[in-house]
Amino acid sequence: MSGRTKLIVALAVLALFAAAAVLLPIPGPAELRAWAATTGPATPLVLFVAYSLLTVAPVPRTVFNLAAGLLVGTTAGIAIGLVATTIAAALSFGLARLLGRDLVTRHLHRSAVRTVNDRLAGGGTLAITSLRLIPVVPFAPFSYLCGVSSVRLAPYLAGTLLGSVPGTVAVVVLGDALTGDTPPALLACYGVFALAGAIGLVKVFKKRAPGEAGPPDRLADAKSTRPTATLDRVREAETR
Repeated sequence: MSGRTKLIVALAVLALFAAAAVLLPIPGPAELRAWAATTGPATPLVLFVAYSLLTVAPVPRTVFNLAAGLLVGTTAGIAIGLVATTIAAALSFGLARLLGRDLVTRHLHRSAVRTVNDRLAGGGTLAITSLRLIPVVPFAPFSYLCGVSSVRLAPYLAGTLLGSVPGTVAVVVLGDALTGDTPPALLACYGVFALAGAIGLVKVFKKRAPGEAGPPDRLADAKSTRPTATLDRVREAETR
């Protein structure tokens, strides 16, 4: 597949995902319970498949975490949420890498593109975990960004899983008694998660990105000048 074809396909997929995110209706708790009544014992499996596939598009994960808490209970809901999140993240990552990686690679000579790529890839699991903890960072678009960057799959999935645990648990647990409004306790949890993510990002940014020039090595400079200084002394002694 040529670069132009990949770009066209990538734009078409993005347009499709954006349309799905806008047009797909978000069900309320009563609608979710009615839907579960029609699917019966297959509810956990149907929820798992829908969660894994639909969140590849920019559909909010909160909807599915809430559904998990309402429909299958806390323990099963958390398990479904975390496994489905990891699968959706892997699918988004793979799709973005297949269609968009070549385009980004051609622009790595640009300072801004290279800096974002190096910081994200060099931060490893900590960078991914920190960004996943921050609620305002959208799940699917961030997955696409990681896919087109130089981030490796293993630390990406590990960071996604670790960073998704607190938010998934909070929404699933609070979802059992949720009536449609966002409770103050959940907002407080989001604030704590965002703070933890910000602290992690500060640690990542303090690290030097791969290929980034560091401070001059004074010891190396001293060693390199030492032979020159010795040679000068020998020459001075010979002239005497």
